[in-house]
Amino acid sequence: MSYIDSNISNHLPKITLDYINEEKKLNPFYNRSNNIDNYKSQFDEKINQYNNDFRIVLSNQLKKQYELVSDKSIQNKQIEDLKLKNTFTVTTGHQLNLFTGPLYFFYKIIDTIIICKKLKKTYPYFNFIPVFWMASEDHDFEEINFFNYNTKKFNWDLNPEGPIGRLKTEGLEDVLSQMKKNFNLPDQQELISLFELSYLKYKNLSSATLNLVHSLFGKYGLLILEPDNKYLKTLFSEIIIDELINKNLNNNVLNTNNALNEILDNSYKPQVNSREINLFYIKDNLRARIEQRGEVFSVLETDISFTQSEIIREVKDHPERFSPNALLRPVYQEFILPNLAYVGGGSEIAYWLQLKEYFNLKKITFPILSVRSSVLLVSKKQIEKCKKFKISISNLFDKSNNLKQLYLRKNSKINIDLSVQKNAIKENFLQLNELIKLTDKSFSGAVKAQEKKQINGIENLEKRLIRAEKRVHEDSLSRLITLKNELFPNDSFQERQVNFSTFFNKSELDFIKILTDNLDPFNKDFLILEF
Repeated sequence: MSYIDSNISNHLPKITLDYINEEKKLNPFYNRSNNIDNYKSQFDEKINQYNNDFRIVLSNQLKKQYELVSDKSIQNKQIEDLKLKNTFTVTTGHQLNLFTGPLYFFYKIIDTIIICKKLKKTYPYFNFIPVFWMASEDHDFEEINFFNYNTKKFNWDLNPEGPIGRLKTEGLEDVLSQMKKNFNLPDQQELISLFELSYLKYKNLSSATLNLVHSLFGKYGLLILEPDNKYLKTLFSEIIIDELINKNLNNNVLNTNNALNEILDNSYKPQVNSREINLFYIKDNLRARIEQRGEVFSVLETDISFTQSEIIREVKDHPERFSPNALLRPVYQEFILPNLAYVGGGSEIAYWLQLKEYFNLKKITFPILSVRSSVLLVSKKQIEKCKKFKISISNLFDKSNNLKQLYLRKNSKINIDLSVQKNAIKENFLQLNELIKLTDKSFSGAVKAQEKKQINGIENLEKRLIRAEKRVHEDSLSRLITLKNELFPNDSFQERQVNFSTFFNKSELDFIKILTDNLDPFNKDFLILEF
């Protein structure tokens, strides 16, 4: 196990990197940094601002959501504990990716579990529950309808309508059939059973995902929440009405974006763009944006419309028909949960930083933001290959062309780096320029041109040397790039491409245990973990 400095790993947006580096210029845009000592002040603030009446509603709705779940003794206790004023949550959320999607789905959840364990050890009087918030109201099916196993992509073919959590699990028998053809090792039968018992047993994607994630993480105390719920949205209805009538979120986010632009030298690009109304209208298979046009609130691409009084009545009668977008969803989450921290990826943290002013306006405690762990899983065989190539795993983070040149510098019998010769030329011309100053300065242009010509000549020779050495080492370089592609598929980070099934060799619990034993959500660097 080793770490790579996040400042050089190139896996985080610049603003998120500034956040984990605790750059002072970002201080106004968040509440407290992710330090274990900061949590005491965090739950002191949450105690004062949270509406404890919400706890009963939360507990009751979670009981209903878990009715069809087996082996839930831990969750039954947690659901009861939520009624207590000394119980808090730490939350992560994600789309309902098919079979969990990319590896970082695991890292977010495991970070959340570990934070709660460490908080309990530090503050034993309080209860801390890790929560997975299902993004069941999203509608971008193309982002969630597949997973990658080794080099094969498993796709769910469907013509979806409405929120993805409500999608019926039709067509997943075909995915299971493809899995059976490719997952044929004895240990992999458990993966097939896991898929079958989750996706073919339950009628919609939300129920299937809840049971899949519970099967994987239930024994670690994870509590899974389905936010597409009338009674939970009733708690949030005052914010929904405010969003429709006063549009405070848009105003505050635009102010924040301008402030971020000022401190970031006009280079800031919002992670998520705010709208005048940051709500969708959902009903049956419909999920469409709401816009105000004059005095009328229209549901786009439909003939549904409301006057102001009508839409307020609609919220009060049917709050479940109003769905927050990416910017309003964090507000919904933090408003209804006794939550202390949110675990998110680099891009998620970037849009949370757009929201602090609005949280202040609504007197909602802004959560501690924990950037999820980033991990590169490597095998002993891959580590040995690196040693033979005379490079380190960290070198593989570099671009392929730079990696090849590094290999050649370390393995060529000749010196292909002609920097010494170029520096000698520069030194000679530096002396010549000093002489010119004492004689005829009109020679200066000719001398500079000659210097550039000689430097260019050396650089051309260097390029020819590199090309020649690439031919000599063609096989080794090919194997090196094959290794890089194994760990950085599609020239991307492993955690964004590969599904956990690729590393499933005994059982999913063994895989999770390795991660829970090694991930540290309070370490800001990129973990390289031998698997």
